[in-house]
Amino acid sequence: MQTPADLEDRPRVLIVDDEKFIRDILADFLGMEGYVVRTAADGVAAMQELSRARYDIIISDLKMPRMGGIELLEEVARADPSILTVIMTGFGTVETAIDAMKRGAYDYVLKPFKVEEVIHIVQRGIEKQRLTAENMRLKEAVSLYRVSEAIAASLSLEEVLSTISESATTELRADLVSTWLDDGNAGYFERQHDVREGFGEGVSLGSLDPSAVAAWLAQDQNLVDQGSSGMRFFAEAPGVPLASLIAVPLKIKRRLFGWIALASFTPGCRFDEGQRKLLSILGARAAAAIENARLYEDLQDTFQQTIEGLAKAIDKMDRYTAGHSDRVALYSTFLAEKLGLTTEVTDIVRQSALMHDIGKIGCVLNLNKPGKLSQEEYEVFKKHPQYGRDILEPIRFLHPLMPGVQSHHERWDGRGYPQGLQGTAIPLMARIIAVGDAYDAMTSSRAYRRALPHEVAIQEIERCSGTQFDPEVASAFCEGIDGLRAGRLAAGLPIPE
Repeated sequence: MQTPADLEDRPRVLIVDDEKFIRDILADFLGMEGYVVRTAADGVAAMQELSRARYDIIISDLKMPRMGGIELLEEVARADPSILTVIMTGFGTVETAIDAMKRGAYDYVLKPFKVEEVIHIVQRGIEKQRLTAENMRLKEAVSLYRVSEAIAASLSLEEVLSTISESATTELRADLVSTWLDDGNAGYFERQHDVREGFGEGVSLGSLDPSAVAAWLAQDQNLVDQGSSGMRFFAEAPGVPLASLIAVPLKIKRRLFGWIALASFTPGCRFDEGQRKLLSILGARAAAAIENARLYEDLQDTFQQTIEGLAKAIDKMDRYTAGHSDRVALYSTFLAEKLGLTTEVTDIVRQSALMHDIGKIGCVLNLNKPGKLSQEEYEVFKKHPQYGRDILEPIRFLHPLMPGVQSHHERWDGRGYPQGLQGTAIPLMARIIAVGDAYDAMTSSRAYRRALPHEVAIQEIERCSGTQFDPEVASAFCEGIDGLRAGRLAAGLPIPE
């Protein structure tokens, strides 16, 4: 007894002819050859049948009421180019049949036909499709291998998930890609939801039921469901009929922490075993990459919390400089962006600015004393950039911040400290931090003086451009600082007066 799965695996042929006798003969003989055969009386009925099920080959009469063979050929080409169309015609219309082949028909059959000839054409067509599909699988395998290598090399969760979605829609022809991850509380949430470009506009594609999917995948089996039976895995039903659903688990040491699900809503477009295997390989590589990316994100969060904690510890040393590190980081970030630095470099500049005064921890001074520091105290104070470098040096993950910390008191004319660097020998991040540091120092109150007005501080930066400050950096700061201040005011954020 044949099961529905057996029928799904067999090649499917659609006979389209307005003569019932011809439809029945071809259906009987092709059915005996092992094909799944359905019939339609004209092109309109054929298109309706195609919307309900997939077909490998269509054998169509040329002249029929409502929609003839040529019009059907054009409609099929638009709906599913992978379907092969064979045109049946009489002797008097051979030229029309040849024209149909020029328009994309696979072959033609002359009436009256021999059944053996039709069977032979169908066999050739099915073999052609098998070879085409096999070639496509090889291309998919090579492409997904490259994708899996790219995924394995990435530490960005967003990049990993985007690569998965792009490869699933382009290589596996999924209409919907849904990636779910655990939420840390024995539940799951949809982390990525991508719809193939140009598909399903204005139509809800539903939402998966995480409990149902997780329960299935926890049994150490992938999820492959065809047609309406896959609806049991949806919490919210899609607005269009489901053609096929496939999901593979994301596991680390047998622990299920999510899954990748693909859905097809295109009539007749169903995922097969080969695609499931390819997705399983991709899922296995993606699981390790996603776990690494999440661990890296956690490490980055810890890194950032460490920097912010140290910055607050520095500011606590002097009540007059409370918030100084945060403000210098704000100005330095703004400057780095204005100078066109990359996001990654800008973030390092921001972190270095937060840490630029970490060396003050090593200066045994009363920074809250009224009046200026004595010459002896100033010489001790001048050591804080080098102390800062020494503090960060044993901490490997803080090494990228060291140039800004050590060199933010160097001067463009070479008269700065601690190394007396000049011009472009000073690291760019240090030249950026130097301007932000000086501006905030001038516009903030100290124990020995009141804050200077914004306009006066800008005039001083302009005056010292080319001596104390890098002219390009100073110019960028003076050009953009008013915009930054206006933006913060509009957002209700504080600015130095």
